[in-house]
This record gives sequence, C-alpha cells and structure tokens, in this order.
Amino acid sequence: MARFELKLPKMGESVAEATITNWLKKVGEPIDMDEAVLEIATDKVDSEVPSEVSGTLVEILFQIDDVVQVGQTIAIIETEAIAITPEVKSEAPVAVADVAKMVEVAIETTTPADFSSSDKFFSPLVKNMAKAEGISLTELESISGSGKDGRVNKEDILKYIESRKSQVASPNVVAPTTSIQQPKTQNPAPVSVNGGDEIVEMDRMRKLISGYMVASVQTSAHVQSFIEVDVTNIVKWRDKVKTAFEKREGEKLTFTPIMMEAVAKALKDFPGMNISVDGDFIIKRKNINLGMAAALPNGNLIVPVIKNADQLNLVGMAKAVNDLGSRAKAGKLKPDDTQGGTYTVTNVGTFGSVFGTPIINQPQVGILALGAIRKVPAVIETPEGDFIGIRQKMFLSHSYDHRVVDGALGGSFVKRVADYLEAFDVNRDF
Repeated sequence: MARFELKLPKMGESVAEATITNWLKKVGEPIDMDEAVLEIATDKVDSEVPSEVSGTLVEILFQIDDVVQVGQTIAIIETEAIAITPEVKSEAPVAVADVAKMVEVAIETTTPADFSSSDKFFSPLVKNMAKAEGISLTELESISGSGKDGRVNKEDILKYIESRKSQVASPNVVAPTTSIQQPKTQNPAPVSVNGGDEIVEMDRMRKLISGYMVASVQTSAHVQSFIEVDVTNIVKWRDKVKTAFEKREGEKLTFTPIMMEAVAKALKDFPGMNISVDGDFIIKRKNINLGMAAALPNGNLIVPVIKNADQLNLVGMAKAVNDLGSRAKAGKLKPDDTQGGTYTVTNVGTFGSVFGTPIINQPQVGILALGAIRKVPAVIETPEGDFIGIRQKMFLSHSYDHRVVDGALGGSFVKRVADYLEAFDVNRDF
C-alpha cells in the first residue's frame, strides 16, 4: 500500500487559495482516478477537485469552510501501489528544547485565526497577522482593502497596525487607515416580518456579489454616458450569414461577439479605458481581456473573461463567447476563466432592457451595457434629402470611474464603439 497526498491544484496565475465547500467522498470510500473528491470555491468560481489516482480515502485534512492554499495537501488516498521508503540519512541529534521551539514556531505561523463568521474573504496571512496583533473581527472588517475586489492585503493591515500604535501614543490624534476616506455606513432600517413572509438566507455566491457591488460603489465615483446606435447593417448581415456561419464553424452567431469585437477595437484606440486603479496609482494594462457578464440559472451573476480579445477575429470571438457562456451556465468554469479582466461588457438587452447603469467590476474603470435592439422610426439623411424609415437601433450605456476617467474620455470611447458598429460592412466575410 502507498499513501498519495491529494493537493489543492493550481487554478490560475492569480488564484492562490480556495475555500472548501463540500466533501463528495467520505473517509473509507473508494475513489476512481479523475473522480471528484471535493468541491471548492474561489472568490469567483465554484469547481471540483478530482483524484489523480485510484484508491481509498483514508484521511481528510481540512473541513468545510476551511481556506486552503494552492499546493497544500488536503487529503490522503491509500493506493494499491507499493510504497517506496527513501533511505534516511542519520542526522545529528536535536536537543529536546530545540524541537519544542520549532514546534512552537510552526504552530504560531501556520494556525490561522478564526474569522469564519465573517462574510468577507481574508487570506490566511491577514488572519494570522490580525490574531497576532489582537485585532478583533469587527476591526478587521472595518479596514479598507486596496487589493483585488477590495480585499485587505498585507500592506493594508500593516498600515492599520501602525495607525493603532499611533493612536495609543497620541490619544487625541486619529490616524487614517487609508489615503481615501470611505463613506460612513449606517445601520439599515429594521425590516418588519409578518406571518406570510418567507425568510431565505443568501447563498455564498450572492453574498460575494453583494459585497462586490457595495464595495464598488463605495470605491469608484460612477458616472454614465449614453449613446444610441443604428445597427441595421449588423442585423441584416447576421440574418444573411448566420446559417452558413453555423454550418461552416459549428457555432451559433449571436450579436454579442460582433459587439465585443467593436469594444476591443475601441480599447486599442483609447488605452486610457484599459486601466486599473490601485490606491493612488494607475496600472496601464498591456493585454485587452474582456469580461463578459453572464446570468446563471440560479439567478446569480458571473463574469468570465475573454483573454487577448483584440487578437481574435470574429470567428474566434464567437467561439470564445459561446464556450464561456455555455460553461458558465453548466457550472464548468475554471477559476482562471474569471481572472484578469481589464474591461467588462454586460448585455442587459437579453432581458428586454433598453439601457442600464451597470456597476463597475473592480479594479477596472469601465463597464459597457448593451441595450435591446429595437425597430424604431428614424430620420435617414440622403443626398436627395431626409426621410423617415424603420431602423434597428440600440443604446450603449457606459459607466466609468470619474476618479481617473473624465467625460471626454468616457464619452469618446463609447462614441468610438458606436462608430465601429454603424460602419459595419454588410459585404464582409466572416
């Protein structure tokens, strides 16, 4: 018999940890190779961890809701393979006192603080630092995070610790925890409940979405620009080629990849929209990675990312849109599929909305909402004069972060998207 260590696999360059949400196997149960053993969740995606070997689950090292680092052993599987014990070289004896000290240090550095009752996500490092400094859960939740999605990182908690020490030294001086003053949060008004009402707790994903939305509004100064676009040529072209497209490429052709192609082109023209904000610094993104907001069957929302969208032709864009959309609905997205977005597009027209005011996906600085395409009467200008005709039109709603994007840039960007759409060549090939 041999013992195989099942480790938390690498799930993408920017994913360092995950939360265990469910064990699919119990101790003593057999496991086949590639069979799912447990379910995990990152801050964006739920996924399964399969076994790399066949055998029997003999030990579970972490429980539900525990946070595990990539590469950590999470379970032990006993296999039929013969265990090979490596030759151990004799070492100099270690003093008992030294061993005790090593154990004490290991416990201090690996035992995470218990903040499981919080809806916010804190890394094990932040929890350990908070525990070592005697920071309470309430204090930890009050710290403004400068990391991705408003997370509290090492630098944030170090600033907070320093400010606490300053307050102790000078009781009459209040030291700020961040360079940006956050708005004061008021306690919500009490909600009355009668006998006919049903109380349902939010699921894990809805709690995360709720936190992201509130944090985004508190972080960015949202402002919107709206523009109406004539997409008659696009509608005619799609109606003409969609059957041939599906027959040749094996993919359905929707309006979304056409819109995404225009957005990617506009981002190349206006790189000032393809940035992120980190405190007082602006990060100019090299790659154009388009987030594509997708509604899930359970009513929640997820944003898979099309990497290097500006390098894709229309066929490649259609394949990427369809693949991410279908895997999102089936719950088959990988953690890395939702990482690295630099700008987001959401199609509110899918649900009949004419336009909307979407909330920015932090730490990005802009998000574009695509409204429903409608037949409307419009004035058509021709060399022979103006006349009224039926046209296919839609609204583009652009929300952007007024801390770093002014109206000139925000308005010019969405106007460029509109220009690309209106100049669509009805004679182009796909």
